[in-house]
This record gives sequence, structure tokens and C-alpha cells, in this order.
Amino acid sequence: MHILIALLAIAAALAAAPVRADEDTDFGVATGATLRLADHSAPTPREVPGARTVGTAQLREWMRSETRVQPLLFDVLGGEAHESLPGAIWLPGAGRGQSLQDAVQQQLAATLNVATKGDRRRPLVFFCQGPQCWLSYNAVLRAVALGYDAVYWYRGGIEAWLAAGGELAPLRLAWRKPAE
Repeated sequence: MHILIALLAIAAALAAAPVRADEDTDFGVATGATLRLADHSAPTPREVPGARTVGTAQLREWMRSETRVQPLLFDVLGGEAHESLPGAIWLPGAGRGQSLQDAVQQQLAATLNVATKGDRRRPLVFFCQGPQCWLSYNAVLRAVALGYDAVYWYRGGIEAWLAAGGELAPLRLAWRKPAE
């Protein structure tokens, strides 16, 4: 009986604990300028070369701002269609591929050109599930290689957004998943 009460107390404490998405956690992973080709569900570095990392509070404030140019949000999580950050464009497969010269890169180049209307200074924010997802890291490397000036990595992704009380919405648009 005492074990049952102890288990119920632990369960209640866990349920009451705040959700933490670890968006700022340093996992001790070094940054690199090449795509990660396997094991995409693993701890990530804290930054991506050539880009800026944006946190949940900063992104939320930016999205609410009426004076700043709104960023384009790109959800690169694969799998089935899902809800995401409000206004996000779904690019499944954009974080995969074999190199920065492959078919995925060509498709991303064309997609970003249309989405930005050719404005390489337009802020682009890439994200996926959370800080243990390399797909957004890879997509950021791709956008930087394409010459975009304002590339941001939302490392915390959907997990951090939800942990901070953010609402999810249906994806705005989706591209056809590229051949790898």
C-alpha cells in the first residue's frame, strides 16, 4: 500500500512539474558546416555556422511585432502531416539528402526563391521537433549555402513552443518531399 501511495505521489509531482524543452541545453556537440547524414534524432550543437539561433521568447515576440518584417517559418519535420507553429510552411525532407549540391538543395533553392520573392534578406526560421533533431540544423546549413543573409535556427522547435504554452495550427503550405 505504501508503494502505491509513493508511486501516486511521484506521478502527481511529475504531472505538476513544468515542461522543459531543453532549447538552451549544451549537449557538448561541436558545430559543423556539413550535413549530418544519419542519426537525425540525436542531441544537436547550440548554433549553426553562418546562422543565428533564436529562442522561444524572442521568436514569439518577433511573430507578434507589427514593426519588424515577419519571418518565414519552415517546419522541416518529416513523417505525417501534423500541426505546427502558426503560419509555418512544411518542408519535409529539406533536412535530408546527401550534400549541399544534391536534388534536395535544388528544390529548396527554388522553394525559398518563391517564398521570399527573391529577397535573400528576408528572415527565414527553420525548426523541427526539438533540440534533438538534426533536420532543421541541416536545413539551416542549406539556406546559408544558398546565400540567404537572415537565416535563423529555432533549435527548441515544436517541443519548446508547446512547453512555453504556444498554440499549434494546421500547416499553411507543404512542398512535395524531394527524392534523396
